[in-house]
Amino acid sequence: MQRQRFVKRSRIAAPVERVFHWHEQPGAFEQLVPPGDPVRLIAQEGGIRDGARVEIEIGYLPFSIRWIAEHSGYIQNRQFRDIQIRGPFAAWEHTHLFEADGPDACYLEDRVEYALPFGVLGHWLFGAIVKRRLARVFEYRHRVTREANETARAC
Repeated sequence: MQRQRFVKRSRIAAPVERVFHWHEQPGAFEQLVPPGDPVRLIAQEGGIRDGARVEIEIGYLPFSIRWIAEHSGYIQNRQFRDIQIRGPFAAWEHTHLFEADGPDACYLEDRVEYALPFGVLGHWLFGAIVKRRLARVFEYRHRVTREANETARAC
């Protein structure tokens, strides 16, 4: 299984505690879905802490896919991870990292390690498409996170 890696890192002019806490709030996931993307939250249990699960549906019926991920690696104000239990990838591990840059700023870094289905054939057929899609989605997610937290008042 050939694993690929995608990384998106952005500086946000807001304290790391605020940015991390924003990700813990109900509705954060829905805000991070780009408009028009066929992604729907089906169920979410336990927030982002270890053992929490999220189930989403991607695509349009009758061709939609269920994606179930479980959270692990929770360290408050530092990181959390979601690992695909069932979904469209042969493997998927997404680590959300938060790093303070002084008291009033931080870095948000998303690291995704994934493997496409169908091995080399899947990589050949879908590799470039998936890379472009990840770049677009995470550019949007980082912009939304930046806008929500840089303009927020101190909690």
